[in-house]
Amino acid sequence: MAELDGLTEFLTVARERSFTRAAAKLGMAQPTLSQTIRALEDRLGVRLLIRTTRSVSPTEAGQRLLQVAGPRLEEIRAELATMRELREKPAGSFRISAIDFTVDYILWPKLAPFLQKYPDIKVEITIDYGMTDIAASGYDAGVRLGGVVAKDMIAVPLTPDSRFAVVGSPTYFECNPAPTTPQELTGHRCINLRLPTYGNTYAWEFEKDGQELRVRVDGQVVFNGIFQVLNAALDGFGLAFIPETMAAPHLEAGRLRRVLEDWCPYWEGYHLYYPTRRQSSPAFALLVEALRYRGSDKATQSL
Repeated sequence: MAELDGLTEFLTVARERSFTRAAAKLGMAQPTLSQTIRALEDRLGVRLLIRTTRSVSPTEAGQRLLQVAGPRLEEIRAELATMRELREKPAGSFRISAIDFTVDYILWPKLAPFLQKYPDIKVEITIDYGMTDIAASGYDAGVRLGGVVAKDMIAVPLTPDSRFAVVGSPTYFECNPAPTTPQELTGHRCINLRLPTYGNTYAWEFEKDGQELRVRVDGQVVFNGIFQVLNAALDGFGLAFIPETMAAPHLEAGRLRRVLEDWCPYWEGYHLYYPTRRQSSPAFALLVEALRYRGSDKATQSL
């Protein structure tokens, strides 16, 4: 068991790519953390991290240890957490990866009453627009549209089928004719969303009468968050492609106008997804059931 000393510390540094951030996350002094990692490297007889004045990255051996030992250590932690939860009050700490829209519109409305009911259950939510490997990154669950959830994950519906909307402000349309086909978007100023996984801006997706189109738009501003895209549209900087639910109150109030509605298909709704090993936790099972979409859920019917 002594050979495992320092493994948690190494995995944290390797994931954070920083001794400073890892020390803060672990609640220990940075010199102590550095000594712990060096002791682990000495015992194993291999160098695990490449250290420079500006960055920290795993060596080939370190990357292998991260990929192999990381998920297994998480499984052990999950089982230990299950043992601690086998008491009268459900308890546990869970990490969820999601985008800001799903946090505000889907997760939090249900999480707030759930956490008040179970004060010993803790939830950490990370805003993440990348296609993060939740198992390798230490998350218990993630939120994505159902169509892009990996087949080896358990997926639980959080919303009914949903769709996006192409919208612009009245001031924008005073100077620009409304597009009647997706192809015409290339002649408009559009507000782009950059997705880190693809390293490029999101291509807007359309479908009508079996015809699917992906349009790469251009404009004056690019954001990496959907709420900023909405705000720019409200300020008249161009057309935006945002969740229909997010657009709804602004459409009703006349602050936005919708176009190309017949080209915007319904997609499989948002899902909470997680590895099969996570089922063993009683507290996690309660969390999943609290978030699960049921046809009568008023909070998510319009999504």
